[in-house]
Amino acid sequence: MELAPGLLHLPDFFDRAAQERLVTDLRAAAAEAPLFTPRMPRTGKAFSVRMTNCGPLGWVSDAARGYRYQATHPETGAPWPAIPPLALRAWADAGGFAHAPEACLVNFYDAQARMGLHQDRDEQALEAPVVSISLGDSCLFRFGGTQRQDRTRSVKLHSGDVVVIGGAARLCFHGVDRLYPGSSTLLPAGGRINLTLRRVTQP
Repeated sequence: MELAPGLLHLPDFFDRAAQERLVTDLRAAAAEAPLFTPRMPRTGKAFSVRMTNCGPLGWVSDAARGYRYQATHPETGAPWPAIPPLALRAWADAGGFAHAPEACLVNFYDAQARMGLHQDRDEQALEAPVVSISLGDSCLFRFGGTQRQDRTRSVKLHSGDVVVIGGAARLCFHGVDRLYPGSSTLLPAGGRINLTLRRVTQP
């Protein structure tokens, strides 16, 4: 389903069994690289999501150094764990990019968490798509054009859905306006996990 040129929505990409395997892999990854709370550049304001990463590089943010990718966890100093095989499958099958992703950002949303409109533009390889995987409670995903003032539209994303942000939409503004608590039984305590796979450096 093409939401806009280059912006694809693939409902039910992962069935329930695959979603459960992904969650098991992510729990193991979070045990190795614990969730942390990123902070906005300059202001130090905390994000409402907690996050971790998998892969050779991880996306982090803090007041002192801002948005960036780095090879180690900002609190433990340890390398990030490997990207789960099922996430790599989504990159290959849905993303269609010839080179492997280098980062898999894992965001955990509780019922109050949101993600304001933003562009994913910290990567050098902007010709590569961003592949996003939703697990757990449904959310209202909002997207627009490449200018912040462009008109936006919204679509519900459910557990197991994949979104590909590429081509003409690669720098579109997008965000998460709200969660729908209790809409999924995948995570016993509720909430939503979102994985975004990115190619950071030029192949």
